[in-house]
Amino acid sequence: MGKSLVEQKVVSEIRDLLKEKDFRLTPQREAILVILLNNDHDHMTAEDIYGITRERNPEIGLATVYRTLELFEGLGVISRLDFGEGGRKYEYSGDREKHYHHHLLCLDCGEIIEFNEDFLDDLEERIATQSNFKIVDHSLRFYGYCAKCRDGNNEG
Repeated sequence: MGKSLVEQKVVSEIRDLLKEKDFRLTPQREAILVILLNNDHDHMTAEDIYGITRERNPEIGLATVYRTLELFEGLGVISRLDFGEGGRKYEYSGDREKHYHHHLLCLDCGEIIEFNEDFLDDLEERIATQSNFKIVDHSLRFYGYCAKCRDGNNEG
C-alpha cells in the first residue's frame, strides 16, 4: 500500500528535521512515524504503537519504540500526554506552529475527547506581558465523566 501525498510530505519534513539534528530516519523510525500519522486522531501508548508496528516489522523491539518516541518528542514531532494511572500516551503534533489542542479525560473509562476551542489567548497574552515570559504553547485538561459513564454512574 503506497503512502499518500500528505504522508510522503510529512515523512520528508521529518527526515529533513532529523538530518538537521544529526539523526537519520531509519526504517524503524519511519515505521513508527507512519503509525502515528495513520492514527493521528488517537492517543496511543508506546505498547499500542509497538503492537501495530510489529505487525509490519516483526524485528522491531519495544526499546526501539520508546527511544524513537523520546527522540520525536524532543524534536516536537509528537506530544506526550501523561494521564496518571492511565499512563503515557502519544500523538502526532501536526503543525508545530499552532497551539496545542485540549483534552477532556473520563475518570471512569479513560476516554480522551479532544476539543480545539482556545479561550485562553487573552489570558495567555496577559500572563506573558505581566511576567515578561514568552509563552509558546499551553495545554488544558478537564477531568470528569463522559456521557456513557455519567449516565451509568449518575455522577452529574
